[in-house]
Amino acid sequence: MTTPPTTVALVTLGCARNDVDSEELAGRLEAGGFRLVEDAAEADTVVVNTCGFVEAAKKDSVDTLLAAADYKDSGRTQAVVAVGCLAERYGEQLADALPETDAVLSFDDYADISDRLRSILSGTKHQPHVPRDRRKLLPLAPSARAATTGVAIPGHGDHIPAELKPVRSSESEEADDGPQALKGRFVTTAPEELTIDAPDLASAPASGPRVVRRRLDGGPMAPLKLASGCDRRCAFCAIPMFRGAFVSRRPTEVLGEAQWLAENGVRELFLVSENSTSYGKDLGDLRLLETLVSEIAEVPGIARVRVSYLQPAEMRPTLITAMTSTPGVVPYFDLSFQHASGPLLRRMRRFGDAERFLDLIAQVRATAPTAGIRSNVIVGFPGETEEDVDILCDFLSRAGLDAIGVFGYSDEDGTEAETYDGKLDEDTIAARLDRVTRLAEDLTSARAESRVGELLEILLESVDPVTDTETDVEADADTEADIDAEAGADPADGRSGEGRAAHQGPEVDGSTTVIGLPDGVNVGDIVSAKVVGTDGVDLIAEFAALVSPQDRRRAANLTA
Repeated sequence: MTTPPTTVALVTLGCARNDVDSEELAGRLEAGGFRLVEDAAEADTVVVNTCGFVEAAKKDSVDTLLAAADYKDSGRTQAVVAVGCLAERYGEQLADALPETDAVLSFDDYADISDRLRSILSGTKHQPHVPRDRRKLLPLAPSARAATTGVAIPGHGDHIPAELKPVRSSESEEADDGPQALKGRFVTTAPEELTIDAPDLASAPASGPRVVRRRLDGGPMAPLKLASGCDRRCAFCAIPMFRGAFVSRRPTEVLGEAQWLAENGVRELFLVSENSTSYGKDLGDLRLLETLVSEIAEVPGIARVRVSYLQPAEMRPTLITAMTSTPGVVPYFDLSFQHASGPLLRRMRRFGDAERFLDLIAQVRATAPTAGIRSNVIVGFPGETEEDVDILCDFLSRAGLDAIGVFGYSDEDGTEAETYDGKLDEDTIAARLDRVTRLAEDLTSARAESRVGELLEILLESVDPVTDTETDVEADADTEADIDAEAGADPADGRSGEGRAAHQGPEVDGSTTVIGLPDGVNVGDIVSAKVVGTDGVDLIAEFAALVSPQDRRRAANLTA
């Protein structure tokens, strides 16, 4: 009788970069013989990929770990394990503070995550790591980092787990540079066994094998990691301390993973990193991103490429041109302004001011008038005056941003700003947060209303089920023509769906509800639709035509 595999549930908190890391962990765990389940209550082990960005995110991570620990009393769960940014940042401190958690793992443990979980489940107590500044693990000079080995960076480098390493049948193979057989793992799944042997890894380039990845979300959008870490020294930000110095992934590695995602049904790639504008600086080409986005957009099956996490101080005309004129790359600018008062930005260890930012926005709009532009701002930073807030509000009123995230300042352990004088009391920060948030909501709602009448292309991410029994439309050669013929029907007679236009990033920028969808339109299709109404930043649009149906084929391999 075959022993059922150990089950594991992955709970992901925080940003899209964490989503990628969770899918890497999922790939490693599945390759290591674990069976992934969605319901944490049904898992032998719950792995929580935590966020350590700001105080609210840290609290959410702790609450999630405690909630998962409750399953040990009421369900089959035997262990709860913390990974991710909060775990990396606090290590043994988090383990001491949360005895309900069975282990706190570091990024250094990711490559051997299967062995770590089996050891924890067997009753072995894991020794948590001592937190350290990961910036110091790599050379100060960016150009020297590519040759550095032995530093664990999620999503980079030689991350093929031991169970998938090449098998050598004899010593003579040591000198053989040809393809080698890869080990297989047998995973029991009812009603049959599945062999995971990752054949695509046999041809992975020696300069950086493609990372193991298992999709956890079958939607048509997927984040794709460009780089990790950050070299900037913003006074309020702790991320570089636990994510490390900036390291680009090699273009071949990124393109290989993009192709795999496309083969698995992804239509839109969301390029993520801590600072995408720096991509390539450690590889000898600071303008490498301009070339890479064009190559990614040419991957068969990919309809959209979206770049995120852009530093205003590092924007350049060639990048603006690439993002506004390259076919398949959406004109979308995620610009981290953080504030608009020049003196306060210097205190934050950042560059720019309201006029420089407005000039940057004008350059974008001159090339792409309907481009999506979003930003985040911080209020209540130490030393911020009422005049600074007025400057910020004036800037936002003139900028015409599509989405604005507003955060109240809080001290972060180990940051320069933690040592500053001029700290504002909580009531003052709350009042300023409320003022700027209300303004941001009004401005972004007005920006959405200005799009009424526009014809947009929407990537559908959910669609109401069909009302009548429907045959397999994908096998019907006339489906697209039939759908176009229904475009003039009354919208009230059709289904509705939800998706995003080019100016709307995943999760945080609002969405578009498309009404009047005919049968035969599915998740993953791109449709054109005319905006007829708004609800805050969200749009309501009437179906016009099917622009690009999704290829329903899926790749069989489970690793990138």
